[in-house]
Amino acid sequence: MAKRTEKGTTQTEAGPLMVFGCVLDGAGGCRTIGWDAVQDWQPANEQEVLWLHLDRTAEGAAEWMHRALPASEATIEVLLSNETRPRVFREGEGLVCVLRGVNFNPGDEPEDMIAMQVWAERSRVVTLRRRRLQTPRDVLAHLEERGDGPKTAGDLVMALSKELIGKINLAITDMNERIDELEADAADTKTDEMLDEIGGIRRTCLAFKRYISPQFDALLALKQDPPDWMSPENRLTVREMLDRLSRYLEDLDVSKESALVLQDDLNNRAAAEMNRTMFVFSIIAAIFLPLGFVTGLLGINVGGMPGVNSSGAFWITVVILAIIVGIEFMLFKLMKWL
Repeated sequence: MAKRTEKGTTQTEAGPLMVFGCVLDGAGGCRTIGWDAVQDWQPANEQEVLWLHLDRTAEGAAEWMHRALPASEATIEVLLSNETRPRVFREGEGLVCVLRGVNFNPGDEPEDMIAMQVWAERSRVVTLRRRRLQTPRDVLAHLEERGDGPKTAGDLVMALSKELIGKINLAITDMNERIDELEADAADTKTDEMLDEIGGIRRTCLAFKRYISPQFDALLALKQDPPDWMSPENRLTVREMLDRLSRYLEDLDVSKESALVLQDDLNNRAAAEMNRTMFVFSIIAAIFLPLGFVTGLLGINVGGMPGVNSSGAFWITVVILAIIVGIEFMLFKLMKWL
């Protein structure tokens, strides 16, 4: 059941509905706002923009969005859905963005990218999360601590998008550096361990590409049909982000190919080591095959075996076996097996 705190924030067992709220002042700063003040908020001037960051898993999220947002039922389902393939579309004066960011939460994998849904209007932006995402906190820090944050709703949407994309670059850079380290340490690391790690890198590349490709398409749709409250600078930012995403997709292809080449090299090295081992075993077997034949022949338990009653027959046999081994080594040398 939902309950009200002293500050007016709707609470559930999963946590507060409103993670934080603030009002952009149009000059790069902001002031915080409580949940009660949100309900009847109206901009005091054209520069003010309300930014709410909500937990969409909290009880009451759907009810509040149906009541507060001028969005259709289908759009609200997109904003609350767990099926969060990146996409961007307009509904009236509102802009809906579903974007993915790298998961840097402790204990999670970066390729398990976290979704952030955005509803944006000229004077209001609502961002929604299911799991903790660092990007909104980073943008909020620019507003609160530095005073050089976004000034308009368009600036805010662009700042959030750029932060998400920037963190993707960090993850790709870390992955490429790890590939370089594996290539440098290939001679000193166990092949099985490296193959496991390279397999993980290839899966990471595929996971990143799974979300970055539709994210590129989503921003391309925004570039082609931006809302009128987005400034020309915002539209240039969209073009810049498209260029960066295109470069990241190329980097992922290069990373995947580099990992594949390294994996092939390791597989070839493992196959060569196996062939050398089998070759050694074959040489040993070839050496002992005639020796085993001679000793087996002399060990048969039938009458008439030569040397049975001779005290020197054993040493004569040893000498004969040594001569056979010497002849084998000469033959192997001539055949370039050794």
